[in-house]
Amino acid sequence: MQIAFSGSEFCPNLVVILKPMAQIPVYLDYNATTPVDKKVLDAMLPFFNTNFGNAASSTHVEGWKAKAAVDIARNQVAQLISANPEELIFTSGATESCNLAIQGLFEKYGAIKNEIIVPSTEHPAVLDTCKALKRKGAEIVILNTNRSGRLDPDDLKKKVTEKTLLVCAMLVNNETGVIQPIKELVELAHLHNAFFFCDATQATGKIHVDVNDLGVDMLCLSAHKMYGPKGTGGLFVGRKSPRMQLSPIIFGGGHESALRSGTLNVPGIVGFGKSCEIASQEMMSLAADVSVLRTSFEQQILDLGSVYINGSTKHRVGNTSSLCFEGRKAADIISKTQGRLCVSVGSACSSASAQPSHVLLAMGFSKAEAEATIRFSFGKYNTKEEVARAVELIRLAI
Repeated sequence: MQIAFSGSEFCPNLVVILKPMAQIPVYLDYNATTPVDKKVLDAMLPFFNTNFGNAASSTHVEGWKAKAAVDIARNQVAQLISANPEELIFTSGATESCNLAIQGLFEKYGAIKNEIIVPSTEHPAVLDTCKALKRKGAEIVILNTNRSGRLDPDDLKKKVTEKTLLVCAMLVNNETGVIQPIKELVELAHLHNAFFFCDATQATGKIHVDVNDLGVDMLCLSAHKMYGPKGTGGLFVGRKSPRMQLSPIIFGGGHESALRSGTLNVPGIVGFGKSCEIASQEMMSLAADVSVLRTSFEQQILDLGSVYINGSTKHRVGNTSSLCFEGRKAADIISKTQGRLCVSVGSACSSASAQPSHVLLAMGFSKAEAEATIRFSFGKYNTKEEVARAVELIRLAI
């Protein structure tokens, strides 16, 4: 049975249909984006209209309020990754942060050292930025992996030289959830006086991230992957090395230490800070709870037969499951759930492409295996009942 409600005077054409519980979609795409935590939303709301000031307005009280809120958020984000607040630059998200880190470093030092080492399994925000710099004279060296998805430090050891300006590697892969040995990779890069940039977008809020322990020179993160708002992210730029400088790629009013001009998104930044504060408090217990759900789901799906897990099962985050349904098309399975199961066949940022996952192909999987793979990613609002419904939807589909 469906119950329909007509629109209001504000939206007369709106019709909302309440569906039976079995028809409500099960959302298992938390690596694509997360719902905003209610506590995050509550923190943000006053900065849309009550405290609406521009954080760069330094001559009146409304600007002071906005700047104070940004300062609090900067501390909250910095604390999550054990950084100093002055080492954090606010951006529009992880994609911009990747561009600022890689392009900004190359603009500053590319005439001296022009080699960038990047794994073939990185996010398009990193890979495409490196491709663009190749047209400007950068020499791009690719690090390959195997079916585990883990990088081999010995491979980097063979490739990093004194010509190397930058080594890039993501902490947690967005498609497989595989965790990379960042500390070992950083040590090898630094032996040759190369900088290290880490995309930690899928790691922050899921596992403990400490920029000092990792030793990275730059690291990016994004609010909407951790129950914060879309359109807000950050870039950690370490200050321990006196050589560590970037050239801006966006010019204007000299905001964010002259590295990222543009009026600050105060509501988004406040939400980002709150999401980091909540993550600091909930991360360990949440990771354990979500891992239990993921494991239960995997066990039931694997029991269906002809299904296997892609990538390392030893080195991965507890919320991500990349499953290959051997001999089947992932798109067909998803289609047969009739929109009742929200999952992904790869990175959400490249889902418009008809091409199979570049990550799985780079790991050595065949085109058929890549096209048979579905990524399931769990979050804090999932329940045991949803897991049971998801398993049943997959069972019926295959």
